[in-house]
Amino acid sequence: MPNAFATISFTESVKAAQTRYGSRENNLSFELSDEPRNELGEFEAEFIAARDSFYQATISENGWPYVQHRGGPKGFLKVLDSRTIGFADFKGNRQYISVGNLSANPRISIILMDYPNRRRLKIWGTTRVIDENEEPELIARLEVPSYRARVERGILIQIEAIDWNCPQHITPRFTEAEMDEVVLPLMKENQQLRAQSSQVTPTKISTLGEGELDLVITGMRQLTPRVRAYELRRPFGNNLPKITAGSHLRVPALLADGTASTRHYSICSNPNQNSHYEIAVLLETEGNGGSRFIHENYQPGMNLHCSLPSNNFILHTDERPAVLIAGGIGITPIMAMAKTLKQVERLFQFHYIGRSLKEMAYIEELQFEFDELLNIYTSQQGINLSKMMANVTDDAVFYVCGPERLINGVLETATQLGISESRIRFERFSTPTSSNPQRIIVELRRSGKTIHVSSDQSILSAVEDAGIKVLSDCKVGNCGTCAVKVIAGIPQHLDSAFSERERTQGKKMCICVSRANSEKLVLDL
Repeated sequence: MPNAFATISFTESVKAAQTRYGSRENNLSFELSDEPRNELGEFEAEFIAARDSFYQATISENGWPYVQHRGGPKGFLKVLDSRTIGFADFKGNRQYISVGNLSANPRISIILMDYPNRRRLKIWGTTRVIDENEEPELIARLEVPSYRARVERGILIQIEAIDWNCPQHITPRFTEAEMDEVVLPLMKENQQLRAQSSQVTPTKISTLGEGELDLVITGMRQLTPRVRAYELRRPFGNNLPKITAGSHLRVPALLADGTASTRHYSICSNPNQNSHYEIAVLLETEGNGGSRFIHENYQPGMNLHCSLPSNNFILHTDERPAVLIAGGIGITPIMAMAKTLKQVERLFQFHYIGRSLKEMAYIEELQFEFDELLNIYTSQQGINLSKMMANVTDDAVFYVCGPERLINGVLETATQLGISESRIRFERFSTPTSSNPQRIIVELRRSGKTIHVSSDQSILSAVEDAGIKVLSDCKVGNCGTCAVKVIAGIPQHLDSAFSERERTQGKKMCICVSRANSEKLVLDL
């Protein structure tokens, strides 16, 4: 059987080009080879298992190629047998270009790179797309235990040809983990020296954090007695990553015991400019010290290494009207939405609730910018949610951010008025309170452990205390990063990341906030 790579790649036009440029004779060896090279051996299987990304090419119906980079934990591309590989396609990519291309033309090409060792493996194949409910056992083989996103489909690739390329022009590059092996011991030594130095002479913090986005504090202003705003820019004035209304930034902080931590704050500046971000931080005297550290230590000129902005509170982009409801510090994402809606000239209502005018951040500038569009309520006046929520069109979408009492009030009123849950979107800044904060027994099936979660402890915290690593981010039920499959037991869902339908279909729960309506839960951990 001739070499499969040559059979696929050496078309008549390719052979003509080889002849024209003098390489035809050298390439004949591929066609004359007795080795088909259309199966994976142990070496290729080990190589694939060690990769955490690859590049794939598909062809659209109009003939244009589309190249996509796919990434994940090491080994997310699974070797099922010598002629079959596959990977799970997770929920989140909303363009579906590759999937759409494959539905019309199942052919695919893949390149896997090993930059440190200057190696690359090319694979040609034909695909089969499997939706999540079609072949659950096969989907289970493609799942990545350490990655908790929802699997929408599986992509199976029947291998038609493979080829190893020469290392010429492959520049050695190293991952963060590979660099950490060298750098982390030096950083630890540096921190120890700094700690020793700080015990002798207190020093002002000039830089903080380990995120990939370098920012500098360029301005501060006191908005209320407890709320302070911070303006953040790139150190050399470069444009910031573009954001959309509802985005938040994770900034670094040090807790009272010296532990490095991060805190999430909504970006309240106008999303339509990218010269600076602004966050507003409420000083929480009863908190665990994150906001206090920021108030006491953030100063103009300080460098912050933050994570890139992300958005779990996305504003719809169609023509449906919006109803914006902010309570207290919940004004921060809501005002960014209001600025966006005003700029694109979409219909919206704007409601802002606070204890008193002097405690309502940004109140004066919002009154100036939005005038009669802004409806203000203080604790003395109160707010009639039923009247306000009934006075909208049947397609209006509600956005609410603020204390739990306000969010629960909006949800209860929506139920009373028959407003679909799909039209209510909300974001919390604090952990929701369980109506049944009992002690829970949690069996971690894959880890073979059983843990006891106290009534004042989250399941996520208890799992981490047991030495089990779990992906998490917001820790207040907004993002869904910590979602885990429930094998047995009755979860009490307290998150805002998933709809009731998604919870039922996915059989998952966000363990950062959700608890149990049964004495025991069995989780796929």
